[in-house]
Amino acid sequence: MTASSKFDQAKDAAERHAGRTAASPWAQGLARAGLATKGILYGIVAVLALLVAFRAGGKLTDRSGALQAVAGQPFGKALLVIFAIGLAGYALWRLLEAALGRPFEGGEEEGAFKRLGNLARGLLYAGLCVTTVLLVFGSDASGGGSGGKEEDRATAWVLELPLGVWIVGAIALGVLGAAAFNAYQAVSGKYKDDFKTGEMSEAEERALTVAGTVGHAARATVFGLVGIFLLRAALQYDPKEAIGLDGALRKVVEASYGRYLLALVALGLAAYGVFCLLQARYREV
Repeated sequence: MTASSKFDQAKDAAERHAGRTAASPWAQGLARAGLATKGILYGIVAVLALLVAFRAGGKLTDRSGALQAVAGQPFGKALLVIFAIGLAGYALWRLLEAALGRPFEGGEEEGAFKRLGNLARGLLYAGLCVTTVLLVFGSDASGGGSGGKEEDRATAWVLELPLGVWIVGAIALGVLGAAAFNAYQAVSGKYKDDFKTGEMSEAEERALTVAGTVGHAARATVFGLVGIFLLRAALQYDPKEAIGLDGALRKVVEASYGRYLLALVALGLAAYGVFCLLQARYREV
């Protein structure tokens, strides 16, 4: 038996195992729990940003920062355990989708680009799950640093690699591609294709249209800013140019009429949180 045929057999066996896992009710339930958790985290980020916009305290942060904010609340550790399960479910869903090349509940086979995107999402949310578990056990997953410093350190490390500038540039273009994709979703309404709209009431469909359109537009804005500054980091060989979600919100508030713009973006992120909650109920996983 050749090495190629052995590889094909192993690949087929892995896909069959992934298919059996995806068909199980518990896997689909974890996927929906993950979507709900994602929506709640976006909601927390939005609320903290709104507090900054209205000068009522708060802090511009990303999803990791939102988890840290939860950890400091009464019963925060118990909530983090629930979040960890949800984030693990989301990561598992995306990783299995990447392995299968199709949704859990069936559908058309997905192309290599979408499978790569699912792999990236799965790894991202697996990292957030690890962050959550560390917070449950009292560890500061950020190492005591701000989100901006984390972006600097990660970008500086990549820039020092062989072809590091090209790697950072490629990541920046990927983020800008995500911004364009979210903008397209907002304009076209294609996000509805994944929903079981036949099971929704008229009020729920209207809520989906508003939350989906506004939420994807807000994400396009944030991803666009992140991608632009990441590209600048590559072109200028300066890791300090790199920003994350919290940095993007900071760029918004620094603009003319920044607090009003921040409030609009924050409301958009809150709308995306509602969109994720609707996904948890009605999306085809």
